[in-house]
Amino acid sequence: MTRVTYRDLVLRQVLPAAALALVATALSPAPTSYAADGGAQPPAARSASATGTAGRADVAARRGTTRKINHQAWDGSAQLKKGRFAAARVKRGRVFAQPAASTRSRALDGTSYTTSRWDGPWHRPGFSFTELIASWEAKTPGDSWIEVEVKGRAADGRRSSWDLMGRWASGDKYVERTTVSGQDDDLASVNVDTWRAPAGLVAYRLRVTLGRKAGASTKPPSLGMVGAMASRLPSGSVSASKPGVVSNAGGKVLAVPTYSQMIHQGHYAKWGNGGEAWCSPTSTSMVLGYYDALPSAKDRGWVPEGHPDPWVDHAARMTYDHGYDGTGNWPFNTAYAARQTGAAFVTRLRSMREVEQLVAADIPVVVSIAFGRGEISGTPISASNGHLLVVVGFTRDGDVVVNDPAGANNGAVRRTYDRGQLENAWLPRSGGTAYVITDADHPLPAPEKHSNW
Repeated sequence: MTRVTYRDLVLRQVLPAAALALVATALSPAPTSYAADGGAQPPAARSASATGTAGRADVAARRGTTRKINHQAWDGSAQLKKGRFAAARVKRGRVFAQPAASTRSRALDGTSYTTSRWDGPWHRPGFSFTELIASWEAKTPGDSWIEVEVKGRAADGRRSSWDLMGRWASGDKYVERTTVSGQDDDLASVNVDTWRAPAGLVAYRLRVTLGRKAGASTKPPSLGMVGAMASRLPSGSVSASKPGVVSNAGGKVLAVPTYSQMIHQGHYAKWGNGGEAWCSPTSTSMVLGYYDALPSAKDRGWVPEGHPDPWVDHAARMTYDHGYDGTGNWPFNTAYAARQTGAAFVTRLRSMREVEQLVAADIPVVVSIAFGRGEISGTPISASNGHLLVVVGFTRDGDVVVNDPAGANNGAVRRTYDRGQLENAWLPRSGGTAYVITDADHPLPAPEKHSNW
């Protein structure tokens, strides 16, 4: 399958045609010795935030252009009741489908489903945003599923159509979870898990449809949280952030277990074939292991004897996006993690200083990066168009201690990377995208002071 590089994506999807010639000379080709996930587009490439030519980006970086990021979640009874309901109700802090009350029906792959719906209120992030990534926590027992959609509004009042961000189920016995790239008929388009509006939008609303097989006697699907990260970011290289609270306290490293994606090479071709394709589910599994929230032996019992770390195989299967053809879908990974720990979402962070605040609260962070040959010293792979790893701590000098799943074996996963090198593989390439996974014992630090968690 043809790989799409960061450079290709910038040229095809972000810049106007008149700028192509200028930027083609300004952007250096990205090495392709390693491409994460095995999907049609590398994760870091498909969601990189380029907003202008390389020259303008460098000027913006030097001037310290603000990284505008807002994460808004609707969870718990009070927040979810702000939405509108169709054949659904809020109970015990969740939205439950009420199929018996539904007059709506839906055919999917030859099966008839009754559907219920939650329509969220309009939300204004406070700036004109160009990208949005949704997240959710849901339960889909039996033959049931959810769909998450987004609709936007421009400053002049124009509204986009509803665009599908994902059809999702916790299992794959009945429904294949999928995204639908494209949908570029009006103000925005979908690129795997990222909603793009190059001209900028000032507000959005989310809609969640809950589907259940008609006549089924199993428990109905339910929604515990839905939210979105909206951002408008500068592009270009960044200066290394100054060490923050963890480094200034002498450093700190969390006891996150080390799992290698490479020892799974050749596992399950239908879910990516392991190895280089499984950086995301392997990173997610390391965080779940830290919280003692790995899937039960019963849940992963389908993995045959002799497979090391079978929870990684399980995570790959349960995060696989059949539309994207890979396991690197960001919200599919956090939705899987949320079912294990209770809370997880995708957001963007502004620098490693924000990661330090989370590590200080004993919360490891999964980050999405891309880098060329020689751009990060000490990596187990020479280059990557898209890769995920876990930040587990910091040295007293501010360098970043990571669990890099690309290590050849579990003993080669723990590494220390230069702070500035890692930030430049992260912030300009994926916009600072991160999985934040928590549980009841690890609350987010000072959420009232942060717009992005």
